[in-house]
Amino acid sequence: MFASLALTLAAFTTACNSNKFKQTENGLLYRFETQNSEGAQPQNGDVMVGELILRIENDTLFSNVGSPDRIFQVAEAPMFKGDIVEGLKMMHVGDKAIFKIPADSIGNFMMESQMPPQYKKGSGQFFYYEISLMDLVTKDELAQEQANFIEEMNQRKDNEPATLAKYIADNNITAKPTKSGLYVIVNKKGDGPKVAAGKKVSVNYTGRLLDGTLFDTSREADAREANKVQEGREYGPMTYTVGSQPMIKGWEEGIMGQTAGSDITLVMPSELAYGARGAGKDILPYSPLVFNLTIESVE
Repeated sequence: MFASLALTLAAFTTACNSNKFKQTENGLLYRFETQNSEGAQPQNGDVMVGELILRIENDTLFSNVGSPDRIFQVAEAPMFKGDIVEGLKMMHVGDKAIFKIPADSIGNFMMESQMPPQYKKGSGQFFYYEISLMDLVTKDELAQEQANFIEEMNQRKDNEPATLAKYIADNNITAKPTKSGLYVIVNKKGDGPKVAAGKKVSVNYTGRLLDGTLFDTSREADAREANKVQEGREYGPMTYTVGSQPMIKGWEEGIMGQTAGSDITLVMPSELAYGARGAGKDILPYSPLVFNLTIESVE
């Protein structure tokens, strides 16, 4: 019986020790759950591809498990002793590791608004980074990607005038562009008050790329038709005071002077929209846009 108990205690002790974190000379706490010493190791500037679970104590802040993605670019040097940068460079492709970082060490380099609400300064909390490293994008590969992207964007810039002209012709748009290049098509003329600076307006809208891809809408029916419903969003007209908040130039120009009850379509070159920077994943740089607006009210 005593021999059996001793074996049980030994097994328990081994299991507990396997869950302990080791510590580097610089103070980084780490634990490897899977190791593949033959896998490639990240170098300065490389981008790590894999799965990440980020926790502060027992609260999960982020997880992309099941959807591997680019999770870190390896910095040349750590910001503080015990920084995760040291740990990233210890990993190999095929490894799974957990790094335990004092929350205050990170908090010292962040604004309060950048830290999660669970963070309590001086309480001794830790962030836990659970990383499964699946692939690497090397620094050279990343540079080539960026060069290819710049070339593609330059081509988009050069091709934009012809792309926009083809859309105008294909859709039989007879409206003449304004001096800025904006096309304003009045589908229905309302008989209410006119939109002017300082007026409170309520507008339903749907924004699309020239190929018909919907990127945003206040109309739930349009979102459902495009299979792009945002769960939890309250669909309905956007209400704002004209001139009180920044809007893209094409929207501001196109809505001015229109009357309540009107339904209009705005076709705008990228310089009147998001230009060289683009917006989100759908609106690439140098993308002309099409907005369908219904001016519900003007006060």
